[in-house]
Amino acid sequence: MKAIIGKKLGMTQIFDENGYVIPVTVIEAGPCVVAQVKSKETDGYNAIQLGFGEVKDKHINKPEKGHFAKSKLTAKKHLREFRTNSTEDVKVGDEVKADVFTAGEKVDIQGITKGKGFQGVIKRHGQSRGPMGHGSMYHRRPGSMGSTSTPGRVYKGKKLPGHMGVQTVTIQNLDVVRVDMDKNVLLVKGSVPGPKGAILKIKATVKSAK
Repeated sequence: MKAIIGKKLGMTQIFDENGYVIPVTVIEAGPCVVAQVKSKETDGYNAIQLGFGEVKDKHINKPEKGHFAKSKLTAKKHLREFRTNSTEDVKVGDEVKADVFTAGEKVDIQGITKGKGFQGVIKRHGQSRGPMGHGSMYHRRPGSMGSTSTPGRVYKGKKLPGHMGVQTVTIQNLDVVRVDMDKNVLLVKGSVPGPKGAILKIKATVKSAK
């Protein structure tokens, strides 16, 4: 299984051997520890739970303390689960580092997007505004709500103002440009969800690029 938990450090740019600029996201990838191994026999499915980031015992609750005590591990701040076809070669306590991936591989990265607060339809859904003249009386409003007596309600799915961001998003087929084992860092081409410091799930891609 090729998977790891990472923390987004930010974006920068590097140059390839031909001098072309490559925009990359810098991700602190691990080190992670296997906190639990799930199997079809005991849990109904195969999965591996990884822990990432140091945390003091006073900052975790009793169920979490018991979970780590059962595995005889020091507490970790973040836990993420990864489905896998087989768990035969994995055991609790194994360490996963950035070298689980190599340059040139493709990965899927999942994170939680930046929160934008309450936004209107122009920012949230990309709708167009009306004329900005004073007589227009219609500038940035959401538009018609639908018919009146029939159906007498607003259709489900109508694009309206509301809370924007803080959604779980997966970006697929991102290229691993460089792996720095000295700093335990992955450089991935392009952007990934979330602000700086966001926790990410990184795993081998499930779809090959066309």
